Amino acid sequence: MVDLNEPGVLEDIFTYKKPEGGQPAQYENVRKAGLAMAKAILNLTPKCPDQSVAIRAIREAVLWANSAIANQGKY
Repeated sequence: MVDLNEPGVLEDIFTYKKPEGGQPAQYENVRKAGLAMAKAILNLTPKCPDQSVAIRAIREAVLWANSAIANQGKY
């Protein structure tokens, strides 16, 4: 676990990381997987608040996965 009080950690977390190497492809693959899951949920579940929450959770998962790629697993 990262110590958020350690000098420079918060600055690093909130600093833009330009994609490098194979990262753009990784981002795209994560987004495609999220989109596929979201489409499955829309097609297999009734329109209701739970469906909206499920889609929101996928969006959040994609964001966190992309953060893991950008931060190279540091956080």
